Amino acid sequence: MKEKFDSIRFYHPEEVNPAIRFIMRHPMMKLLLNYSLPNISDEKIQQIVGDINSIEDFQNVIIYPSIKNVLKESSDGFTISGAENLNKKDSYLFISNHRDILLDTCLLNFALLEKGLNLTASAIGDNLVERDLYLILAKLNRNFFVKRSAGPRELLENSKLLSEYIFQLLTNENRSVWIAQREGRAKDGNDFTQAGVLKMISMFDAQSKPCQYFKKLKVVPVSISYELDPTDKLKVEKMCADDQNQEKHKNEDFLNIMTGISGQKKRIHLHFGKIEDEIYTDIENSVSNSNKQIKELAEVLTKKIVEGYKLWPSNYIAADLLKNTTIYSKYYTEKEKQFFIKRMNLSIVKDNSCMNQALLEMYANPVFNKQNL
Repeated sequence: MKEKFDSIRFYHPEEVNPAIRFIMRHPMMKLLLNYSLPNISDEKIQQIVGDINSIEDFQNVIIYPSIKNVLKESSDGFTISGAENLNKKDSYLFISNHRDILLDTCLLNFALLEKGLNLTASAIGDNLVERDLYLILAKLNRNFFVKRSAGPRELLENSKLLSEYIFQLLTNENRSVWIAQREGRAKDGNDFTQAGVLKMISMFDAQSKPCQYFKKLKVVPVSISYELDPTDKLKVEKMCADDQNQEKHKNEDFLNIMTGISGQKKRIHLHFGKIEDEIYTDIENSVSNSNKQIKELAEVLTKKIVEGYKLWPSNYIAADLLKNTTIYSKYYTEKEKQFFIKRMNLSIVKDNSCMNQALLEMYANPVFNKQNL
């Protein structure tokens, strides 16, 4: 029987094991299993996989160990703050800045699992799952799909469906939801909340005022800060390309995903922010128009996410290099500065002024954004 949300939903429990068995022979799946379950025989892996019958099983047995290995091999530690404000029994709408295609949501769920909190369903663009393997892995990770390519009428209908699905997950199923604050990753280090994202989320209940609706959904702003972005070179290359609107290379997203996973990130911090009830009240009292309420709320989310940044030596070094000053020198050592410069010189094309500028801005903008609050 066809269900209303079949075109965007993740797997039901009874669909999980057949899906895993279907992709077991794929070379990438074998790599994932060997990475998650090292030093275990193929026969034992087959047995372990045979006992996976839910998304929770898949995340606990395969994904959680994988992320632990990623953090061990390509980071200098992962810290969390603000989780004390979350209730283990509640579901939340996590609205987050977006830096890495895969790791942002994986690290959020890792943090939630570590704290014993409700894991999320996560919104991703359907452009990332055009191959069968990616589609299956996405559904196994409780991803649901935002349709990117369609005509105006179809996009509107898809947005309404997505809005209803998000509401159902949060309220009827008590399942937390993650969604990026904007479409696509922030390649320049400037994180801002698109009012259009909030408008889409609120479509299901057009009768309520937006502030009332988002208060009911328990919105939590999330800030994720990487000391180093392993995909920085790929991002600045894209920004400095002669034609920034050129079509993506067929392996571009895969290259970004694998570079983000395997590349050195140094320290990572994730912060759970909070929107106080009086903020919703103040917006409602000062602005009656729904569109203006959404715009005000988007600005609040942007501010909360920027407030939650953890600024690293790399951010302060880039800010000083960009402005040719030593204003922030107390936040880093000369050794850290020389390491950053050496890495930057290795990451970009020599004497490419656009890439130099773009890379420094990517790291420096979080400092400037936080200053300008």
